[in-house]
Amino acid sequence: QVQLVESGGGLVQAGGSLRLSCEASGIIFRIYLVGWYRQASGNQRELVAAVSSGGVTNYADSVKGRFTISRDNAKNTVTLLMNSLKPEDTAVYYCTLRVGTLNYWGRGTQVTVSS
Repeated sequence: QVQLVESGGGLVQAGGSLRLSCEASGIIFRIYLVGWYRQASGNQRELVAAVSSGGVTNYADSVKGRFTISRDNAKNTVTLLMNSLKPEDTAVYYCTLRVGTLNYWGRGTQVTVSS
């Protein structure tokens, strides 16, 4: 079955950087859109960034210019590089892979940005 495993979360001070990685298995990774969502306490899950099978990227306005998403189809991984982190970036970050109208999800990784 499809599995998505995230890594790289943690605690960082405002202005710092973190790199999140997600490794997929059980699926032909290269042909599907992959991305990252986040969910802060009390809030709905929201899109952070996504990258299509063709490499086209899409970012939430709140992270444009600070976050970079990339994929490595040879390693079945998608990476989110987060720079200039702000306290409002604190959330659980989830990796996702979309097959048609179905999204597969990882278990999430906590990112906490202290002020």
